Amino acid sequence: MALAGPSGPAMSREDVDRALARLGDERDAIEASLLALQDHSGRRLLEGAALSGATKERWAAAEQAIALLWAHFDTYTEALTTARGLRGRRRWPTQSELRELTELLRGSGVTVSGGAVPEAARGLTGPARLSERISLEQLLARMNEWYARVMDVVSAADAVWSALPARIDLLVAEAQRVRSLAESVGVRPGTHPSGDDLAGMLDSLAALRAEVVCDPLAFWSGGRPDTGRYDRAGRTLEDIRREVEAVLHVRDDADHRLMRLRDVLSRADRTLTEARSARVEVLAKIAASEVPAVSGAPVALHEQLSAAVDFRRTGQWHRLSPLLDGLEQRADEELLRARESLTAVTAPLAVRAELRGRLDAYRAKVARHGMAEDPLLMERYDHARRLLWSAPCDLRAAENAVLRYQRAVAELLVPGQAEPADHRGDAR
Repeated sequence: MALAGPSGPAMSREDVDRALARLGDERDAIEASLLALQDHSGRRLLEGAALSGATKERWAAAEQAIALLWAHFDTYTEALTTARGLRGRRRWPTQSELRELTELLRGSGVTVSGGAVPEAARGLTGPARLSERISLEQLLARMNEWYARVMDVVSAADAVWSALPARIDLLVAEAQRVRSLAESVGVRPGTHPSGDDLAGMLDSLAALRAEVVCDPLAFWSGGRPDTGRYDRAGRTLEDIRREVEAVLHVRDDADHRLMRLRDVLSRADRTLTEARSARVEVLAKIAASEVPAVSGAPVALHEQLSAAVDFRRTGQWHRLSPLLDGLEQRADEELLRARESLTAVTAPLAVRAELRGRLDAYRAKVARHGMAEDPLLMERYDHARRLLWSAPCDLRAAENAVLRYQRAVAELLVPGQAEPADHRGDAR
C-alpha cells in the first residue's frame, strides 16, 4: 500500500505517468498560446503605440502580466522537467521517488518568486511575498487567469483598431470629395451653414481617429467596438451631401430658371404697359366710369433678378438657390396681378363691345322679319347707336337705350310679350 505524505497518499506509477502526460500536453498548449500572444497583431500594435487613458493603464498591467506568464511558464517547464527526470531514473520507481513525484505533481512543490510580481499585478497573486510554494495546478490556474486578462486587453484593442480607423479614413475621404463639390458651388465655411458643418465634421473625425489610436479601449463597450460617434458623423455627412446636391441642381438649372424669370417679368411689364395704355383709352372713350389705377413696373423684382444674374456669373450658387425660389413665386404673382389689372381696366370697353354686338344682333333679327323700316325701331336703334359710337360713351345711357330697343323689337314680334328689361340673351 502506498505511504501517505503531506500531499496525501503517494501516487502510483500509473498515476504518475498519466499526470506527466497530461501536464506535458498542457505545457505544450500553454507554450502555443504564449507564442500566439507574442505574434498577435493587437499586442504588436499596443507595444508600439503612444497610448493614453484606460488603454495605457490596462496595457501597463497586461505587459507586466505577460512577463509573469513567461516567468511562470519557465517555472512550470522546469518543474515538469524535474519530474520527468525523476520518473525516468528507473522503470519501477521506489516509494521514496513516488512520494517525491507526488509532491512535485500534486503538492506545493513549485517555488515562485514573490519579489518578481510587479505592483500592477498584486491583485492577481494576493499579498506581496518574497517567495511562495504552490502546486503545478495552482500555477496553471494562475497563468490561465493572467492570460485571459491579457487577451481581453489585446483582443479588445485589436477589434477597435480593426473596426474604426479604416472606416474613419474612408469617411474622411468621402467628406473630402463632398467638400470639393461644396467648394465648387460656394458652400464654404463662413458663407454657408453646410460649409461650417462639413469643416466641423472633418475636425471631429480627426479628433476621433486620434482618440481611437491612443485609447482604443475607451471605444470598447458591450463586447464590441462603440461606433456611435462615427455613425453620427456619417449621418451628418449624408445631410451635407443632400444640401450640396440641391445646390448643384440649382447650378445645373440656373440658366433655364433665369431665362424663365426674364420671360415672366417681361410679360408682366408688357401687360402693365398695355393696361396703362388701355386706361388712357377708357378715360377718353367711356364717360362716368371708375377706372382703377395701374401700378408701375416691379422695380424690386428686376433688382433681385439682376442680383440673381450676378450670383450666376460669380458662381455663388448657395446664395442663388434661395433667391431663385422666392423670386420665381413673386414673379408669377406679379404676372397674375398685371393680367388682373388689365382685365379691370378694360372692363368698360368690354361692356361697350357687348352692347354694340347685342344692338347689331337685334337689328339683324328685325331685318330677317322684314321690319327694318319700322319708324319706332329705327328711331330707337339710331338713338342707341349714337350713344354707343360717341366719345366719350355714357355706358349707363347706352345700356338703357339698347334695352328699350330690345323691348320694342319683342313687342312687335310677339305683341303683349315684351322681353324683360334686364334680358341679356342673344337675338335668334
